[in-house]
Amino acid sequence: MEMREIKGWHVFAGFAAAFAIIISVNLVLAVSAIRTFPGLEVKNSYVASQTFDERRAAQDALGWDVAARHQGGVLTLAIRDREGRVIEVDALEATVGRATHVYADVTPDFRMTESGYVAPVELGDGNWNIRMTARAPDGTPFARRVVLIKE
Repeated sequence: MEMREIKGWHVFAGFAAAFAIIISVNLVLAVSAIRTFPGLEVKNSYVASQTFDERRAAQDALGWDVAARHQGGVLTLAIRDREGRVIEVDALEATVGRATHVYADVTPDFRMTESGYVAPVELGDGNWNIRMTARAPDGTPFARRVVLIKE
């Protein structure tokens, strides 16, 4: 069997092909990341940070805990006080969506029951984020991101 000599253009072609693959994969991943990025949480993080401690202290003073579950096509969002009682808020808004994109986001129409706020929502398996805002009876704004893992 005769050994063929590796010439300069063979080496160049090998390097060019390897870098072309690396650059192509990077471009595909970058485009995919930008296309599925859900967006900014706040318009100006510096301005939002100036009142963060006060807003957190006001929310902590409420002593609320939020839990979510999804069963049989119904999403339940329970807001409880320090004693574990389900509480009713003055206003509640929530968006349910994936952590990685916004095209599956839904805004449930919650109604209050004895077990918490419920809404019919069809969710697939996996990780879901519930981005909620509420207003306490005393006017204190309350915001949470609740992670719901549906199996």
